[in-house]
Amino acid sequence: MRPTDSELEILHVLWQHGPRTVRQVNDQLSQQREIGYTTTLKLMQIMYEKGLLTRSEEAKSHVYTAALSEQEAQQSLLDRFLETAFKGSASQLVMQVLGRHKTSADELDEIKRLLNSRADGSQDHESK
Repeated sequence: MRPTDSELEILHVLWQHGPRTVRQVNDQLSQQREIGYTTTLKLMQIMYEKGLLTRSEEAKSHVYTAALSEQEAQQSLLDRFLETAFKGSASQLVMQVLGRHKTSADELDEIKRLLNSRADGSQDHESK
């Protein structure tokens, strides 16, 4: 599944607020930028057809839910980005990120813990 930027905006609304109607999603998106109801409706219909959303009919309105979790989407997007931008090299990606962005001491500590757990053979990368 490869959501577009506009589709990701909709997914973020659903991940943050749970199942929503098109109107509710459109209202949330409208707080960030100007977007018409019919645009949101069409995007969500396409997302449903692509399998990015599920929907149920409640009180004559379709209620949409994200078909994949935020973590699943992040992993898929990262895998695609890693392959296309860095030819699969995780080390080049990490060096680029650390070299271009300010990283807090806490973030660096977390990265060190992750690297140490990988070096020890542990695959637990959710150790917060």
